[in-house]
Amino acid sequence: MRKNADRLIVALDAPTLKEAEQLVERLSPEVKTFKIGKELFTAAGPDAVRAVHARGGRVFLDLKFHDIPNTVASACLAAAALDVFMLNVHASGGREMMTKAAAALRLRAESGRKPILLGVTVLTSLSAPELKETGVDRPLEKQVEHLAALARECGLDGVVASPHEVAALRRASGPDFVLVTPGVRPAWASRGDQKRVMTPAEAVAAGADYLVVGRPITQDADPRAAAAKVLDEIG
Repeated sequence: MRKNADRLIVALDAPTLKEAEQLVERLSPEVKTFKIGKELFTAAGPDAVRAVHARGGRVFLDLKFHDIPNTVASACLAAAALDVFMLNVHASGGREMMTKAAAALRLRAESGRKPILLGVTVLTSLSAPELKETGVDRPLEKQVEHLAALARECGLDGVVASPHEVAALRRASGPDFVLVTPGVRPAWASRGDQKRVMTPAEAVAAGADYLVVGRPITQDADPRAAAAKVLDEIG
């Protein structure tokens, strides 16, 4: 396995389980961690997680839970029962929701491995004017910092944030708070619908622990070669 391979998370944004399995097979063992989001999980359910595990990979379950506190806590326990590596909730769900989710996973850790619990701050597809349209008057960067601080107070292990906010979050949170960054685009790739982006090298230099990359790898004619190029940029 290539150096820094643990830091790369490839987004399995595939519409079917068969396509996802083909991607995992093509990318292993170059890639160790795969993100399963709403599209694939809606299509295939827990079988998608099991398919990654069967091929020696680990899963970031990216379902961004956001509901009443008891429902989110139960959903997190259900995800932990699938032995996922990490999962996330929307930090904007509030203090009680995040606190109950974190507490549920701490209890679960007594009988099994505890996944990394992340809070989603502000989606990388949102710009400052679009955030303001939702009723948030605080500057975008300050809203990210506010939600990250709240997530940490509630016992979460880290947050998901744009690489543009990572340096400030690392300074505020210290070395042990996990920072996962989508919106990572290699220098040779299109931005797509992401608006607050950085290259892999820039994101790591800013303080990111894990980088989520999707289409630049999965839609390349040679996904494994593309993943190797991203890992070279990280290194």
